Amino acid sequence: MSTTTPTRITVGELAARFLEECGVRSAFGVISLHNMPILDAFHRRQKIRFVSARGEAGACNMADAYARVTGVIGVCVTSTGTGAGNAAGALIEALTAGTPMLHLTGQIESDYLDRDLGFIHEAPAQVAMLQSVGKAAFRVRNPETALATLREAHRLAFTAPCGPVSVEIPIDIQKKLLDLPAEIQPLLAPPVLPDAAAVRGLAERLSTAKRPLLWLGGGARGARAAAERFVKMGWGIVTSVQGRGIIPEDHPANLGSYNLQKPAEDLYQTCDALLVVGSRLRSNETLSYKLKLPKVIYRIDANALAHNRGYNSDYFVHGDALATLHALADQLEGRTQVDPKLQADVKNAHDQAVYYVNSTLGAYLTLKDELTKAAGKAFWWVRDITLSNSMWGNRAPSLDDPRAGVHALGGGIGQGLAMAIGTAVADVEHGLGRQTVALVGDGGFMLNVGELACAVQESQHRVAADERQPLRRDP
Repeated sequence: MSTTTPTRITVGELAARFLEECGVRSAFGVISLHNMPILDAFHRRQKIRFVSARGEAGACNMADAYARVTGVIGVCVTSTGTGAGNAAGALIEALTAGTPMLHLTGQIESDYLDRDLGFIHEAPAQVAMLQSVGKAAFRVRNPETALATLREAHRLAFTAPCGPVSVEIPIDIQKKLLDLPAEIQPLLAPPVLPDAAAVRGLAERLSTAKRPLLWLGGGARGARAAAERFVKMGWGIVTSVQGRGIIPEDHPANLGSYNLQKPAEDLYQTCDALLVVGSRLRSNETLSYKLKLPKVIYRIDANALAHNRGYNSDYFVHGDALATLHALADQLEGRTQVDPKLQADVKNAHDQAVYYVNSTLGAYLTLKDELTKAAGKAFWWVRDITLSNSMWGNRAPSLDDPRAGVHALGGGIGQGLAMAIGTAVADVEHGLGRQTVALVGDGGFMLNVGELACAVQESQHRVAADERQPLRRDP
């Protein structure tokens, strides 16, 4: 019989070890009395870089951007009460964008919870507040359930539609000891595999289409390989802002996100089928659902509730974008006769739309063109809500990667600067090899100007890291 004594760790260290197993290399937050056991574990183990932001809102935006460019869960650590409340707007942004995030927050000692004592840092109904601004929220009530809660939070964050999940751990629970579990791996959300008969039904409907378009949204960001098969079959491509770069935007078959301009709408009227994949066809990208799309609309989505939202679907397949598009391509390749002029017509509509947008920019045209020249291709394009972004940043410069565009999808100003910091940190820690370029307006800049101090702080950290590891790239 073994006499080895089990390793005893705190719940705070359990959280750190769990995040390491999730592939997390950086977490973002604000240091507080009510999250120190977690942050102490980060420091002791030296496997997760903790970026100390100047405010919880900025920290949450940084974690959001980190997740968007890496595909790894973003992690934000806040204090309880007001600290957790400060992250609410940024959590709404992550929910709107469908970003898989884990928000770890503290809580006062369990003995004083929910007793209306006016205990410092307590927020009445904190879990309910966090449920209202995220996908889900949980309270860990004892050490024994901590791992199960973290694993379920990770699974939910990656289950379509993805989003942020908050986990509240009272400070006394964070400090308690438990035996190190034998297995700490996260629960994974398996892809939603489509029904084979449903795919065949969609293939039958599309097999006779002469001028089909594929509309790619953010839910299709992992489906480039499958989408390329449709390009080879002669299809045209159009994207939402979240779907930019799934097919490189300089490809002649790609209309990009120039989906609102009149040349695009004229093109739609010549097409006999539109297949929408992983997109909500949001109001601001469809003229509040009045944009004249092709008359026949089919949809593929991992969220079953997407059927008939915004626009009615003539046929709907519930499934993961990559798996479903590959299955559909298997059915269609060699069976279709797409109009050989379609992709040329898409390029012509794209060029006309670009000309139209450029004609409205005035002096901003120089900014756009010079930025395009300076940035080249290998860059992260991070944007705040600003007039420049609404006029041209959501459509140009050309993006070549499905994760290259990061922007405040929910329309809140002041988030772009923090997102740029999170993006740059992600680039360094994961060795992604791109420059980070941020487009921020004056009002939005002032709302989060304090995070410039965080940027300087992280630049100093980067220099120290580069001295230890000379091959690390400066973002």
